Amino acid sequence: MRRTAFLTTASVLVVCMITWPAARHADAAPAAFVHPGVTVSKAQLDFVRTQVNAGAQPWKGAFDQMMASKYADLNRTPKPRATVECGSYSNPDHGCTDERQDAIAAYTDALAWYITRDDRYAKKSIELMDAWSAVIKEHTNSNAPLQTGWAGSTWPKAAEIIKYTYTGSWANSGRFATMLRNVYLPEIINGSDSNGNWELSMMEAAVGISVFLEDKASYDKAMAKFRTRTAAYVYLSSDGELPKTVPGQNLDTKAKIVGYWQGQSTFVTGLTQETCRDFTHTGYGISAISHVAETSRIQGQDLYGTDVGERLRQALGFQAKYQLGAAVPGWLCGGSLKLGLGPVTEVGYNALHNRLGIAMSNTQALTEQQRPAGTNNLFVAWETLTHGDDPN
Repeated sequence: MRRTAFLTTASVLVVCMITWPAARHADAAPAAFVHPGVTVSKAQLDFVRTQVNAGAQPWKGAFDQMMASKYADLNRTPKPRATVECGSYSNPDHGCTDERQDAIAAYTDALAWYITRDDRYAKKSIELMDAWSAVIKEHTNSNAPLQTGWAGSTWPKAAEIIKYTYTGSWANSGRFATMLRNVYLPEIINGSDSNGNWELSMMEAAVGISVFLEDKASYDKAMAKFRTRTAAYVYLSSDGELPKTVPGQNLDTKAKIVGYWQGQSTFVTGLTQETCRDFTHTGYGISAISHVAETSRIQGQDLYGTDVGERLRQALGFQAKYQLGAAVPGWLCGGSLKLGLGPVTEVGYNALHNRLGIAMSNTQALTEQQRPAGTNNLFVAWETLTHGDDPN
């Protein structure tokens, strides 16, 4: 039996303040997961396939670039290891490059299958995923969490396409899921107190793996960490005098925060925690933010409409401005920047500019200049193809 109550204006405000965050659920797992649903949706894949088959640009050029790469080689031999050991900057590199690149190859082949419907590519993707799921047991050494995040961001993208669109069989898909659950997820789900790009990539992997596993608890945990880290990675003037921080890092003084932000003491909207380190690592963080936001959108939620979207927009615009050659003021990173943002703008630009209609002149100029966006050989690949001007 429903009760109808007449509330005062003050009461309505109190009720709204209490219930709005719970009702919004922008970072909670969906009631039912959408597949394929990690960074790329079926509608997006169908659009890309239509455009490539029609010879339309920039998709045809991006497709040709992908197919000419080493990752689309049907003669590729997988190189799995039981233990992947990765030190700082992948030194030592015992299986690190092999794992990342086999994962990118599996994703490349999955995309190639979808667009061409050539079974050989689906079978090659499966061969790569099966080789690793049969062998790998652990990641070790100092870069283990980041390595797991990078490879773990790519594997589910390949697996989602194959499991949910390939018309043939994938007998070992269950073993692959077990690999993700037992080898990858435990290494990344609790996050990292290192530079922000680590945790952002790790949460990207955790979110993608959770979608493939249909693991709502892990999805929610990863999303919560992602929201907190994104707010602490990209500064907005609305944050106040100092950037937000991640609980547990004990960044409880301005001096500590400035040190963590690579010595930068002037905070302006769009600056990231690693801008003054270099643009390459900053690009890793920005890319991971865009990938998680896109996966969330496919899963029926809207992170682009939260502070995540605003931080992504501002981070892209700020970094793009200087990547395009704007003079660096003396207050910013001592007047010197290490450029090299990488092929990381397509997903965020497409979502924010093309879908939502937000003007992003610097990001647009950089995105169009860099087309077709290739791969960073770590966890970003072929995003002009998958997301360039894609309305879906």
